[in-house]
Amino acid sequence: MTDPRSLAGRLADALASVDGLRPATSAAAEISWLPTDPAGGSVDLTAESVEVRLVALRLPLPPLLSAAEARVREVLDGTEWADARIRLVVTDIDGSAFAD
Repeated sequence: MTDPRSLAGRLADALASVDGLRPATSAAAEISWLPTDPAGGSVDLTAESVEVRLVALRLPLPPLLSAAEARVREVLDGTEWADARIRLVVTDIDGSAFAD
């Protein structure tokens, strides 16, 4: 069985490597002495679904989200979430995405 906390951290790490996106983490994730989940609250795992909250750093969104979905599928492969529904939620768009 895959440890959900560990998997959430691996998902956040994989998505952080997608150019133009970053996991939407809570402020508590930045406090090193406070024990939080390794994904900073950006990943929720249920039996049927995986939800990841993201911040877009550039536009357009469709190619970024396609790349993110592919990364998530790679990480989930071989786990009990391999066939889970993936929900990617863009919670914010960074102001730099609108710069020329």
